[in-house]
Amino acid sequence: MAQRTSERLVNLTIALLSARHWVSKDQLRELVSDYRDMSPTNFNRTFERDKKALRSLGVPIITGSDDGYFKDEPGYRISRRDFELPPVSFDSDELSALALASRVWREATAADDTISAIAKLRAAGAQVDSHRFEALAPRISASEPAFDVCWQATLDRTRIGFRYRGGDELRTVQPWKLTWRRGSWYLLGLDEARRAPRMFKLGRISSGPDTIGESGAFTIPAGTDVDALSRSLEPSEPDASALIAVRSGFQPWLTRRGTLTSSGIDLPEDFQCWRIPYASGDDLAAQIAAAGPDAVVLEPDDLRAEVVRLLKTSAGRPA
Repeated sequence: MAQRTSERLVNLTIALLSARHWVSKDQLRELVSDYRDMSPTNFNRTFERDKKALRSLGVPIITGSDDGYFKDEPGYRISRRDFELPPVSFDSDELSALALASRVWREATAADDTISAIAKLRAAGAQVDSHRFEALAPRISASEPAFDVCWQATLDRTRIGFRYRGGDELRTVQPWKLTWRRGSWYLLGLDEARRAPRMFKLGRISSGPDTIGESGAFTIPAGTDVDALSRSLEPSEPDASALIAVRSGFQPWLTRRGTLTSSGIDLPEDFQCWRIPYASGDDLAAQIAAAGPDAVVLEPDDLRAEVVRLLKTSAGRPA
């Protein structure tokens, strides 16, 4: 949401909360500075959009009037009783869990939300000390370009379209859930062309995603166990393994999947050998290529060849 729009919504909320009586639309136009310079048509359109935005955020804007106060139009107010939250308290274990959760997000839009939430808790007097958990350093990255659109579409129940694995087909999907599995984000949703649920790895979305239509366009069918469905559609279990030389202290996302082993090959002194299990349909080659000089495939040959092909393609050389 643009900063100007956010400020206008905050000012409108303050005006409605501070009113002791019903406030007419014309009065709100004078109270909220952004409305004053708008033409009547633009103001009416913007005001209706702002009301819808606030209500979608859970702000209870109600309409009514005092007897004889308005003649031809309703007045507006925010119901304080429904708007204000009751006091919230947490025990020490709950505060610890909140502090730990605040350290998870690093790269997604949700990081801003965690910062805001912790700031509000501290302002209310809760002693949330996330630095106590530095040693644990839990992280869920969300660096995939498709993440933000898929995340918002899942919340808004908006259909999305994208191309997958470099194919030409446009997949139209009703996004139901985002799930984190084995170091990657997956989207669970209804593939409308196939009329069946499908799981999509965000890193394999090659074009898009783009939202299609309005929010609230679909609902998850009644009786659908999304969690169970997600588990049933998870990527296959590892059916192969690779021997990877990894620079010591680098690429922990890779080494924690495997077991330290001996290769019988002379490696540079700052490298260690790891046996890494993977599924044949996994993106291990792309992940190793992304590691650059910090990871080298020792075996199998086909995996090493695919990593070399990806590196040459990235360098602009013929594969």
